[in-house]
Amino acid sequence: MPSFEYVTTPLIVHNTAAILNNWGSDGWELVQVVQGPEGGLVAYLKREKKEDA
Repeated sequence: MPSFEYVTTPLIVHNTAAILNNWGSDGWELVQVVQGPEGGLVAYLKREKKEDA
């Protein structure tokens, strides 16, 4: 059964695509975008953990 790791990152509205593309190129998949506690947007991302060799 796969296991996942997660990360959150703030999103700058005028640069959202570049931020998400950068995380995506490292294997992160966008799960959800929510409004943060201070009003900005926060992205929740996940990727499958790699097995240790």
